[in-house]
Amino acid sequence: MKNIHTALVVGANGVIGKNLVAYLQSTGSWKVIGTSRKPAGESAGIDIITVDLLDAVDTAEKFAHLSDVTHIFYTAYQDAPTWAGLVAPNMTMFRNVIETMEKVSPVLEHISFMQGYKVYGAHLGPFRTPAREDDPPIMLPEFMTEQQRYITEAQEGKSWTWSAIRPSVVGGFAPGNPLNLVSLIAVYAAISKELQVPFRFPGKPGAYHHLMEMTDSDLLAKATVWAATNPESANQAFNINNGDLFRWEDLWPKIGRYFGLETAPPVPLPLAEVMRDKAPVWEALAEKHGLQYDYQTMSAWPFGDFVFSWDYDFLADGTKARRLGFHEFADTEQMFYRIFDQMKVDKIIP
Repeated sequence: MKNIHTALVVGANGVIGKNLVAYLQSTGSWKVIGTSRKPAGESAGIDIITVDLLDAVDTAEKFAHLSDVTHIFYTAYQDAPTWAGLVAPNMTMFRNVIETMEKVSPVLEHISFMQGYKVYGAHLGPFRTPAREDDPPIMLPEFMTEQQRYITEAQEGKSWTWSAIRPSVVGGFAPGNPLNLVSLIAVYAAISKELQVPFRFPGKPGAYHHLMEMTDSDLLAKATVWAATNPESANQAFNINNGDLFRWEDLWPKIGRYFGLETAPPVPLPLAEVMRDKAPVWEALAEKHGLQYDYQTMSAWPFGDFVFSWDYDFLADGTKARRLGFHEFADTEQMFYRIFDQMKVDKIIP
């Protein structure tokens, strides 16, 4: 089948971007180009442009030849030590991409970008659930809200449209991306087994019992492309989640059994401290099982502390996308097993 669209996936080597690239390729109707901060050569069979999106000049130079791009899928993210600190770098990158590509590509049709439940204040504490796309914004600074305000204004009078995709915690894996709950749990389980200790939930007691949801990275890729190509979805935001809910108190023992581990009552363990000295354990496991990645690239323990601190319901209403025609769903428990299975095959975990 002849390619009918050209996609620029900004942040192609992340968890979201990597799965998005794979899905676009699987359809047979997309030419795919990716970007990365670090030199990557070819990734998943596509050309990767190494670019510093914080530098407007470098962005303009590296994107100058992309005159055939019809769709931008923006999944890039620059971390910072504070919530307020996230605004400047992430807004700068976003503006540089959009302002450059508006000039470069006369055939630009759509710009898709990733948000999340931060727009509802989910990272700050209990929030209204299920969150809906038309819920009022929280007080700034919050970079996802800033990005939506910017693109809404930039789109006025233009022929291209936009969509904002709001996943929950994303389930997937990308090498070298430690901000990943699935790989973090897998590493925690492997080290627990090696040290012959039970598989304890390490978060706040309340987090073990409250309702939670996730978003499968494969499902997210399908939803993202759907929103970018469905005319009825233009200039809107969409919550995208698996469609089921769970409590860690139910799922955690099942994950333990998958790894051959017994569970014990939760204990609030600060992973950033408890796991700081466990690199030698992982290195021994890596040597024994021929694993590919070192300890630092496998898990960001402060991220685990963050997710496991949510002692309140964490969910959003995903029916808006369904009303407009996106009916895919995923079983969260099976999502974990599928990703764990693939990580074993790829020699990422023992």
